This record gives sequence, structure tokens and C-alpha cells, in this order.
Amino acid sequence: MQPPAVPDLAHTHARPVHWLATATAMAGVVALAGLLQPGPAGATAAPAPRPAPDAATARFPLECRGAPSTIAQRATGDLDGDGNPETVAVVHCEAGSGTPPSGIYVLTHGTAAGTPAARVVATLVEPSELKNVTAFAVRDGAVHATLLGYSSPDVPSCCPDEHEQVTWRWKGGVFLRTAKNEARAV
Repeated sequence: MQPPAVPDLAHTHARPVHWLATATAMAGVVALAGLLQPGPAGATAAPAPRPAPDAATARFPLECRGAPSTIAQRATGDLDGDGNPETVAVVHCEAGSGTPPSGIYVLTHGTAAGTPAARVVATLVEPSELKNVTAFAVRDGAVHATLLGYSSPDVPSCCPDEHEQVTWRWKGGVFLRTAKNEARAV
């Protein structure tokens, strides 16, 4: 007699114990898959924005000849659209009398170890421009200010004769300035 070409498959007959073992294994795989499932689909929570930089911790590029500087005004807002607020500060040197010219500086958080918590990333008005800042605000992603100045050195420092409403808006990696001039006679 010739041996069959197919091996003996007598051991492949399923018994109830085999079905129970298979069902238990499948239940274990399904339970494990349920534990390892990703969370529900949808938007992930964005990281919370950082608080605005503290102007008191910044080093401003002012030459006060030994006198301290004063942060006269400050405002915060997201100027570059990254979701984190910047601080804008109006700063001038302290003076015994009169009103010294102001600088307007945009601050962000320092990045390197050993740097102050806030650092100047843009100067909107240099004190050398001899401007004083009156109305000042950050709103709608822009810096708004009213600048008072002098048309010539002959104008008394008590009575600025130039009045300019200025707006700076971040665009293309720089602050673009737009102005509405309103010159006034003394």
C-alpha cells in the first residue's frame, strides 16, 4: 500500500477546548487594541501662550549719562501673529525738569541663558528723533501712538509744534510705519 500524499490530518478536528482557547485569545487581542487606540480625532489643544515680556527686565538702548531710565508707558499684544504677546514700551531718561525725548521699543522673551527675561527686538522711535509720546496703545495687532516734535531748534521745548499720529504694523518681517501728519502753529 502506498502512503497517502497528504499527511494525516486527524489532529485538526476542532474540539470545544480549541474553540474556547481561540475565543479567549481573540478577546485578549481586542481588549489590548482598545487600550492602545489613539484619542478621539479633532484639533489638538494648542500650547497656552506665554505671558507678555516684563518691560522692567529689559535693557533699553538709551544713553542717559548715568541717570536712570523710566518706562513711561507700556502695552501688550500679539504683533507678529504667533499667538504670543509682545510688550511695547515707551522709555526715556529721567530728567530733573522738562520732558526728555522718548524711545518706543518692542520686546519679546530672551532666548539665551544669562539674558534678561525681555529683550528689545525693534526700535520704533529713537530718542535721537526728539519726539515725545502722548497717546499710546497696542490694538488690532498694531502699535498706535501720537508723537509730538519740533519743526526747528528755534521752537521752545515747552511747545511742540508738530503733531503726528503714527501706526506700526508687522508685515514681511519688519514694522511698517504709516503716519497722519497734523502740523500745528505755535
